[in-house]
Amino acid sequence: MTFLSQVYGWLLISTVGLFWLLPWRSGRWGLLLVASLIFYGLRQPLYVPLLLVGTALNYSLGWMLRTDRRSIRHYVGGANPEARQRQRKRLLWVGIGLNLLLLFGFKYVPFALNSLGWAFQSPPLLDAANWVDRIEAPLGISFFCFECIAYLVDVYRGAPPARDWLKFCTYKLFFPKLISGPIVRYHGLASQLEELDHPRNPRAEQITEGLWLIACGAIKKGLIADSLGLWVRTIFSPGTLERAGSGDLWLAIGAYGFQLYLDFSGYVDIARGSAMLLGIQLPQNFDFPYLSTSIADFWRRWHITLGDWLRNYLYIPLGGSRQGLVRTCINLMIVMLLGGLWHGDNWGYVLWGGAHGLALAVHRLVDAASHRFSPLAALWAHPAGVALAWGLTQLMVFLSWVLIRLPDWSQSSLVFQHLWGRSSDVSFLEKVYDEALGLDPWRLGAALGAIALLMVVAWFGQRGLRLQLTQPVKIALVPICLYLVWILGPEGVPFIYFDF
Repeated sequence: MTFLSQVYGWLLISTVGLFWLLPWRSGRWGLLLVASLIFYGLRQPLYVPLLLVGTALNYSLGWMLRTDRRSIRHYVGGANPEARQRQRKRLLWVGIGLNLLLLFGFKYVPFALNSLGWAFQSPPLLDAANWVDRIEAPLGISFFCFECIAYLVDVYRGAPPARDWLKFCTYKLFFPKLISGPIVRYHGLASQLEELDHPRNPRAEQITEGLWLIACGAIKKGLIADSLGLWVRTIFSPGTLERAGSGDLWLAIGAYGFQLYLDFSGYVDIARGSAMLLGIQLPQNFDFPYLSTSIADFWRRWHITLGDWLRNYLYIPLGGSRQGLVRTCINLMIVMLLGGLWHGDNWGYVLWGGAHGLALAVHRLVDAASHRFSPLAALWAHPAGVALAWGLTQLMVFLSWVLIRLPDWSQSSLVFQHLWGRSSDVSFLEKVYDEALGLDPWRLGAALGAIALLMVVAWFGQRGLRLQLTQPVKIALVPICLYLVWILGPEGVPFIYFDF
């Protein structure tokens, strides 16, 4: 089941209707849990018990980690404060280890076996990697484990643990965010679940905004991103990739960058809109990332909840920026290498993370130099310097997306080699543009330019002029948007971040 399927529409409508009819909090929690299990079970029923066991295990670990004196004496360490703290730390590492083991077991075993097989030229290891790779990993396992680790660390640091298993289970399996986020901390959602104790009718603005977010997400994903995906898939498929010219590859890279952003931000819009219909606010995950003027600014705007997780649970524990410039750059590289590996089990993802880590380190060095040399600081403050910084940032971001789209180095390296001075043959132009797409390169370039212009206009309208559509206009546009997606959008295209 995907967000753009009729089955999801009926599930959401029935859940929202029953939700607002139920007068008590635990009944609403139970309804959300049942809806979440149905949502996941229609895709991967075999893994529903695994999610429940994982949820129960992390709930129990959080309960044992709580800091009140009675619980600590009962579970770990006795009466000695130092012994209690050591035992709590061991228990935390057990919880982190179990979550990482779950993640590694389903997602990275084939990658590890394949890498070892190539390193030692071992056919048995390569055969084992191919066999394990056929096992389908649970959808959303990366998001699930990261949320669990964040919860355990927060409780270890002194946050109150979940006292109600039903509420914790509802938080962990809440269907709008279950498969592809956004990554939500327990204590950020728990307070909203508590407020469901008071029977109330949904506000008109809340329903309007929820439906509008769903419609915007459907347009982003179902109409624009999936249409761009047809072009990207055609260019990057074996057989055509080798024949593509430099201009074709630049167009495809731009198209994929927009496809990835619109696909994932469209998912998040639908997730946030669905949650809003149920009276719950999920965090924003994107803030016009392609308008960033530095790579650090990009990571404050792109996949915001993942960046927040990496910063709070990896970068700061490593020392952050407190131990000098060199150590800061090393920490940034470590964090981004692991962030790249989180996205996928392939060396291409590791290279992508390394590229972003290197870019962040260079940005930190340039920033430090700018504080010491006023002419350099003046350059970056000048409009021409801002434009240069924006261009360099987006060039790095879009080129690095090649490693995500083509994680096989033999293919991605071919793209990098052919970016300059290569022309495509006439038969390629006829096959790809005329037969497959029905558009010429100039029209495709104009379409990408129009998408970029719309992003700028949207930012200027929201941030510069602070314009907002009225509720009646939004309500009138919702069915039009959904109808356009139904009529014009390609069918059956999964969300890209389902693979992550």
